[in-house]
Amino acid sequence: MFTQLNPPLPLFIPAKNESALAHGVIDYGPEQHLMWVCFLNSTGECWTLANPDVRMEWNHTLGRKPERPRDNLVNVSAKA
Repeated sequence: MFTQLNPPLPLFIPAKNESALAHGVIDYGPEQHLMWVCFLNSTGECWTLANPDVRMEWNHTLGRKPERPRDNLVNVSAKA
């Protein structure tokens, strides 16, 4: 079953480090992942991605913030 999303949902694709808009969802049944029909913001390419391959886009208003890179942390207790 294909469901058109109105309005499209903003998604993040970690494997491509890209943002996209999901315009539809394909449901093949209970034994399968949902398939998200997405258009990349940067190139306009259309991709169909399984549930584990997509994440909701960050939304600071809703408290969904990007994870900070751990290698950028500063050790304040270390002496210079």
